[in-house]
Parts: sequence; C-alpha cells; structure tokens
Amino acid sequence: MSILATAAALSMGSAACNNESKEEQPAKPQAGISKQAWGAANGQPVDLYTLRNSKGTVVTITNYGGIVTSFLAKDKNDSVASVVVGFDSIEPYLLSHPYFGSIIGRYGNRIGAGKFSIGNKNYTLATNNGANHLHGGVVGFDKVIWTAAPVVDSLPSLKLSYLSKDGEEGYPGNLQVTVTYTLTEEDGLKIQYEATTDQATPVNLTNHSYFNLTGDTKEPIFNHQLQLNADAYTPVDNGLIPTGEIRQVAGTPFDFRSPMPIGSRIDSVPGGYDHNYVLNNADGSLRKVAHLTEPVSGRFLEVWTTEPGVQFYSGNFLDGKFSNHTGTPVQLHTALCLETQHFPDSPNKKEFPSTILEPGKKYYTETVYKVGVSK
Repeated sequence: MSILATAAALSMGSAACNNESKEEQPAKPQAGISKQAWGAANGQPVDLYTLRNSKGTVVTITNYGGIVTSFLAKDKNDSVASVVVGFDSIEPYLLSHPYFGSIIGRYGNRIGAGKFSIGNKNYTLATNNGANHLHGGVVGFDKVIWTAAPVVDSLPSLKLSYLSKDGEEGYPGNLQVTVTYTLTEEDGLKIQYEATTDQATPVNLTNHSYFNLTGDTKEPIFNHQLQLNADAYTPVDNGLIPTGEIRQVAGTPFDFRSPMPIGSRIDSVPGGYDHNYVLNNADGSLRKVAHLTEPVSGRFLEVWTTEPGVQFYSGNFLDGKFSNHTGTPVQLHTALCLETQHFPDSPNKKEFPSTILEPGKKYYTETVYKVGVSK
C-alpha cells in the first residue's frame, strides 16, 4: 500500500471513530511491526518495515541506508500525512538523492579537505563535497544494506546492524554499528546509535530526515516556527567547514532561543541555514533541544538528544529533482533537517568535543523525534 493510500485509510478510520457511538467504536489499533519485500539494491533484496503504535501513528523504514521513508502524523483536523520527505518505492533512493531519511556515517557532516590525524597517523578520506568529505564519503552508511531484526518487545522496534570494515572510505578500524528505531506510545521515533571499533576512528552518526510539518512540500518551510536550546553556533567558511570559533547567537539571524519563523531572517544568512548549533546543557543526558511548529496544520515536532550539537539545515540545495509521496517536487526551502550530532570537522578541531572512538570503548547516543498537535 502506498503512503497516500495508508494515510487515506487512517484518516477515514479517524472520521469513522468520530461519528460512531462509544459502544460502536473499533478496537484500539494494535502496536507492532511488519515487513514486506521492497525491491533490490546493490544486487541484494531490500525490505520495508512498518512500525505502528496503539495510537495509530505509523513509521516506515527500509534496511537500505536505514532510511525513514515516512512518518505519518495527524494534524489538528485528524488528517494524516507524512511529515518527512520520502518515496513509495526503492527506485528514487538508488539515485543521487540528498540523503532523504538516511542513517549517516561513519561521520555525519563535513571533515575539512578529507584529512585528519590520530596520534602520528594521517588519514585521507574521499572528497565528495567540493574539497571536503561529507556524510561518510562516496558510499556512506546511507547506501549500504543493513542487517535488520525486528525487536520483540512491548514497543515496535527495528534493530539495524552493519560492519564497516577497516579502510572503508578511508576510515581506520573495523566498526560494528547498531542503530535501533523504536516507535513510542508518545508518538516519538527513538533512535539509539551504538558502535565499537578495533582501532581508533572518528564516529559521528545521525539521521538525515527532511521535515515539512504541513505534510506536503508544495508549502515552503518559512512559516514553520523554530526554537533551539542553543546560546551559540559554529561559524563556517565558504566550504561550510567550521572556523573553530564558537560564537554567541545573540543579536544575529541565528538566534532561535525564542520561537521564530524560519523565513523571518533567512535572507540575512547567505545561502540559508546550514549551521551547527552548540546545544546548552550538553552533559550527555537526554534533553529537549528543539521545538518546531507549523501553525496551519497545528503539528509540532520536538527533538530530544544526548548529543552536544544539532545541524539546522534549511534545504538550501533542494532543486525539484525529486518528488515527495504527494507527487510534489521537493524544491528549495520546502523541507528542513535537524541533525543531532557532534560538531563538523571535530577531528581537526581539538577545541571541539572529541569524536574519536577508541578500542574497548562503546559509542552510544540517543535521539527522539516526537510529533504532536498543538492544543
């Protein structure tokens, strides 16, 4: 069933519930996870997994790239649509898409000149973003097939595993990675990232979902109101590599400490927002770091994370090449990302929090994207 058909069925179900007496209401939706064949990639079969909670919220994820292909959520009128950009088939994901919904690794964001050192060893990575390394390289975690295992628990979960071998994309060490998606009863998509290595290596995992809370990319994101719990950000050079400075947001177009329409000051930021925010209270605990609202639909998105940073990206390179579930081209500034992370280019910025994972240590971070409707 396509995402549009699924959304229509859920909407009709909501309407039926509203029109029936309490005695005639259908049974509460049953939480669970299901699997279907979804084509092939890299000569291997690919599957699509559907996670449902007992409130009827639905998330679909494929083991190709660990991609979140849809996140169905009701608006204030009980109409259902996907709040993330995605497609109904595997084929568009096999093209050169801008990381829609993907797991990003080994290193989310950029490493300057594709070079870094650990101790007295120098390493060279692929330069796939001008002179720089971006999102794990030419074949990052977004383009591999993960081993998938539905988790038998009280909540629908999908555990994805991948072994990134020593030398892959230029990175040292055999890195064993596990990413677990769980759909909570509070309509949160919880993402738990874990990794171990046999050699010191940079690790910075994230998810690259593009959000538009209207549910349709015919609407730009300018009226979305964003609040970020961040007093500072990391300025960048012309290649979007941090300069190393941590600058206060006060008095700048980067100040989202209070809710602010994204379109209100975007013209003051050359090229649009594509910057790492230095999150407050970065002690490794899970805390709310962002709140995004869309006034017409009434939907909101909360972002919770253990990470010290979040990359706010306003869809500056979207060009209409791809169309969303609705058939609408995904144009400039019609979707945004809030990528929880350590800071870009940290392996070359000793003043930034370290992203080097050592043998015998365990990498663990957690992020929750929670949807709801404003009262």
